[in-house]
Amino acid sequence: MNIVVLVKQVPDSGAERTLSADFSVDRASSSNVINEMDEYAIEEALKIKEAHGGEVTVLTVGPAGATDSIRKALSMGPDKAVHVQDDALHGSCAVATSKVLAAALRTLSPDLILSGAESTDGRVQVVPHMLAELLGVAALTGARKLTVDGSQLTVERQTDEGYEVVTAATPAIVSVWDTINEPRYPSFKGIMAAKKKPVQALTLGDLGISGDEVGFAGATSQVLEFNKRPARTGGAKVVDEGNGGEQLVSYLASEKFV
Repeated sequence: MNIVVLVKQVPDSGAERTLSADFSVDRASSSNVINEMDEYAIEEALKIKEAHGGEVTVLTVGPAGATDSIRKALSMGPDKAVHVQDDALHGSCAVATSKVLAAALRTLSPDLILSGAESTDGRVQVVPHMLAELLGVAALTGARKLTVDGSQLTVERQTDEGYEVVTAATPAIVSVWDTINEPRYPSFKGIMAAKKKPVQALTLGDLGISGDEVGFAGATSQVLEFNKRPARTGGAKVVDEGNGGEQLVSYLASEKFV
């Protein structure tokens, strides 16, 4: 099975993050890492390859610095990577990013596309759906379990109420949550091997996309203003003088917790 995993480099969610003067994500303000959910997608791809054979390709759209995350992804076990890099991509919205990913995916002809359910720098959860529409394939999103039987895919889709069972034939795209597996740690052998694995570089021109279709010029949404997160303040203290329970309930009610 030909599997492509979408991997995005994002600012470390554990660090202080901010926006640049042009309101794009300031990737220099903190360290950058593989989007956490994408590691679960990589692991699922590797499990499928181990069970059914095939090849796993990592696909990334991002700046030159994303190479570090590509090598980290390859150290987990995928066979190769494709890196779409072009200065015109800076400021691209989800719609433009999906257009670029779809063009790159057409060159790879995957049976199965795997991605994280969301990215920690955006959390919009729309790219898998957009890709399914652009490529004309099924979208099985929010998976907590994926079963492959030949060309048939069965997913347990995680919901607030429980889960739904949905099926589709390949080719298809599946987005996964962190409940689907436990990603492996790269071994020393894997880290060394990743340095020699092929990474194909593509530009917008290679994909037949013009610069005015992406970036700020082609964006369908725009950030007009942002404010930093307020500093944390001290919590409320309840002194129990016989009416501690009443004070606690009153506080919870005032904060609309009950």
